[in-house]
Amino acid sequence: MQVNSKFAKTGLALTLAATLGVAAAPVAASAQSYGGQPYGQTKDTPFTCATPGGKQEGGAVIGALLGGLLGSKVSKNERTAGALVGAGLGAAAGGYIGCKAQSNDADQRGTYVRNGYRLASYVQPASFQRAGGRFIATSTVTLRAGPSTRAGRLGTLTRGETFQAMAYTQRGQWVLVGQDGVGIGYVSSAYVRPTGYSQARW
Repeated sequence: MQVNSKFAKTGLALTLAATLGVAAAPVAASAQSYGGQPYGQTKDTPFTCATPGGKQEGGAVIGALLGGLLGSKVSKNERTAGALVGAGLGAAAGGYIGCKAQSNDADQRGTYVRNGYRLASYVQPASFQRAGGRFIATSTVTLRAGPSTRAGRLGTLTRGETFQAMAYTQRGQWVLVGQDGVGIGYVSSAYVRPTGYSQARW
């Protein structure tokens, strides 16, 4: 039985594209979960996602298939090579988009509102007095889950690092650190100042 060679090459390219897309999918079990550490968090890439979920894998597979088809059509003389290149690029693009969707889902699931402020699920609530604006760390300071030195450590702010200050608590002794409008932890106010504060000590 004779098979059209052009059809066979396209079929082979699509099979390889699908395989490449699956192989490019991230290993979610090894990824850092949302809420682990807001600072120094693993960076998202097309093939690794800091937030677990299945959307990156699905995006990589769909992107590989579409990229393989497009690459096969664009390449006139080397359809197989074009399909493979297109599949790789499509998998990367689809995986990146899928990872962003996972992160957005995690952001929505992993927050709650208390006393008028949206907090990450791992951050303890408190009685707040509004602050606002950009602050700067005057020395390295620990970011904590609650306004207490006994609260869990979440990460650090380094000297000179700026951040969004959402509120004060504990009579101004602690500052709620914000990221995109979400409280992600507390730092001692003894080690931070508003960025425009002229008497900040270095």
